[in-house]
Amino acid sequence: MKPSRPRPGRVLLAMAIPASFGAGCVEDVRFGRPDLLWLLWLVPALALFFLWSLRRRERLLSRFAAPGLLEKLTSGVSRPRRILKAGLLVVALAAGVLALADVKVGFVWEEVRRRGVDVVVALDVSDSMLVRDSGAGEELSRLERARREIRDLLREMRGDRIALVAFAGTAFLELPLTLDYGAAHLFLDSLDPDLIPVKGTAIDEAIRKSVEAFEDGGSQESRAIILITDGEDHGGKAIEEARRAAAAGVRIFCIGIGRDEGSPIPAPGGGFRRDRSGEVILSRLDEPTLQQIALETGGRYVRSVTGDVDLEEIYLQGIKATLQDRELGSARRQRWKDRFQWLVALAAAALMIEPLISDRAQRNRAGEAIGR
Repeated sequence: MKPSRPRPGRVLLAMAIPASFGAGCVEDVRFGRPDLLWLLWLVPALALFFLWSLRRRERLLSRFAAPGLLEKLTSGVSRPRRILKAGLLVVALAAGVLALADVKVGFVWEEVRRRGVDVVVALDVSDSMLVRDSGAGEELSRLERARREIRDLLREMRGDRIALVAFAGTAFLELPLTLDYGAAHLFLDSLDPDLIPVKGTAIDEAIRKSVEAFEDGGSQESRAIILITDGEDHGGKAIEEARRAAAAGVRIFCIGIGRDEGSPIPAPGGGFRRDRSGEVILSRLDEPTLQQIALETGGRYVRSVTGDVDLEEIYLQGIKATLQDRELGSARRQRWKDRFQWLVALAAAALMIEPLISDRAQRNRAGEAIGR
């Protein structure tokens, strides 16, 4: 839960929270649902409504009878009791809203240990990844489909660190290993063909840069690379780099996107890219190379023909099932104490007491009304 910013509702909270919470505790208040605090505007609105209705009632009664007669007619009605009943309803509403906002008062420190594996996702962002033959009625490009699958992977990950490498004719580390999956989502949106000016598909560069992303001294049994590409290796050293990765204890899980017959590469101005002789350039998947990379490193190769890349299955049955979790560090965090139950009890008590209070004035032995 993220700490909420100070809000005007804390003034009402200071009045509503029982004194047993301790003096000065309003500074140590957080809300699980701060977006619901706007409902606190209903509290003064309800109070103003009761005040308006009380005054309107008195004005209407003043038109009905003379002051002397009016006093006798209303002698059995207690004005303070009416105000008390209205006040209980206002308190119930305020307590109910604060309970819905999941108020938390006070906290304790607890140590959180993180265990998991390190995963580097190397994504091909060459121009051929813009081909729209990736399922969903072929409305999605290969790159869009790959990004969508990586987002699903991020939602599945628990405690594992992730890094992002983008490659085309060369490779760059876009996001170092991190536990911040929100940052990974942001960086993922920026991965497109315009990111790398060098054209081509250098799988060897992608592997080398991915291996460099792992920290020195880490466990060699908890490192994995997910390589997603639709092209053939133009560098010619992919197998050599894969053997170096295997020596470093890194397993590579390859995902090949593409068709056997190849696909034309879209041109920036429309149409398709052509070679010097005017022939359309086809992007063909170098499947034997990817299979050999996975075999050399003890990983797996998956072929995606229609863009159905199930990264969650690769993550659960491939990476998590074969790699060992390691200690990724520990940190202290604040665990806030839930206090909404006190406010629920306060609201319930107010609602139960309100109908039990009569608005009739009590009378003494002489029959005179008191407490009016």
